[in-house]
Amino acid sequence: MKRRADDLAEAGFTVLAPDLNDGKVAASQTEANEALMSMDVNVAASLVQSSLRLLRAASRDAGAPAAVIGFAAGASWALWLSERLPDQCSAIVAYYGTQSIRFSDTTATYLLHFGQEDDVVPDDELAMLGLNLQVAKREFTLHTHAGARHGFAEAEHLNFNPAVEAIAWRQTLEFLAESLRVR
Repeated sequence: MKRRADDLAEAGFTVLAPDLNDGKVAASQTEANEALMSMDVNVAASLVQSSLRLLRAASRDAGAPAAVIGFAAGASWALWLSERLPDQCSAIVAYYGTQSIRFSDTTATYLLHFGQEDDVVPDDELAMLGLNLQVAKREFTLHTHAGARHGFAEAEHLNFNPAVEAIAWRQTLEFLAESLRVR
């Protein structure tokens, strides 16, 4: 995630990457699930919200559009944040993470990346996310990347797929450039 934050900064974006796991890095999917289940959701929710507020305050233009990017559980938090702070989230990029909320207050646009072979996110969960965004009349693009599994865009992940990751990252940068352009 630090490398991705650096990539975004090099692309000209103001970046803040909160550590939702307090410095701990899971060595397996089981450890990642255990960390997620033991997380204090109130603390995490506060950190996610305050991070976006801090990012906006630290930006050259605090009123400029802001995007939130998340991977797996971080994607779920990004989606949640778009509904919780709708006036502050202009764009959301979610890599293989879902959220089962209505999206009734958000005004964000969404870019969703999933692996076609994802064995962590059930098809019905992904379908429900798409349905909820459609019902809310939110603009979204869903990429289901062929040959990719959950974690395909994380270099340290067992399922890292550099070819698919490169495509998804290019799509992400193009989406951010378009979505964050001041109109």
